[in-house]
Amino acid sequence: MSLAELTRLAIAMGASDAAIIDSREISAEDGLAGICKEPGCENYGLSPSCPPHVSGPAAFRQLQKKLAYAMAVRLVVPSESLLSGERREIMRLLHEIVAGVEQAAITMGYTQSQAFAGGSCKKIFCPDHVDCRRLSEYGECRHPLHCRPSMSGFGINVPELQKTCGWSGNLGAQKKAADADSMSWVAGLVLIG
Repeated sequence: MSLAELTRLAIAMGASDAAIIDSREISAEDGLAGICKEPGCENYGLSPSCPPHVSGPAAFRQLQKKLAYAMAVRLVVPSESLLSGERREIMRLLHEIVAGVEQAAITMGYTQSQAFAGGSCKKIFCPDHVDCRRLSEYGECRHPLHCRPSMSGFGINVPELQKTCGWSGNLGAQKKAADADSMSWVAGLVLIG
């Protein structure tokens, strides 16, 4: 399987777009990761995939030095679905896609590959549980095959990533977010190496 085949796999799994880029083109910014704490994300500290439990932008920049390639993945969806109960299923699909690509890359011999996705795994996979099992009981994750760290916690500049991939960010921005015709997107990333 080649890098192009990994791109086709992401599309087959449900991604709207997937692109292979040089990992050094990804911007990991301390200030963006800091937003998780101040002014404060509602998911801060709830899972091991979110701050303060992730290693942050500095660790991501170290990974970039070791892993030459990256695949960015985007799901284009109706804006209103991100503002509804459908959001959880969309974000779950995103995590499943990047986790699947990560595993395929590892099988190909890119054994250090690592996936990242938007959103908190606690909110996406375990909303009916009071606490994350890994954090509260020091046990095993309930969804280890699919949960991946949040891109926000590593300071990944997603709009810049989208530009690097050559994807348009204007998906009907002139319309109201709840407009039935308005489209939006969520993104994931796999460092490959």
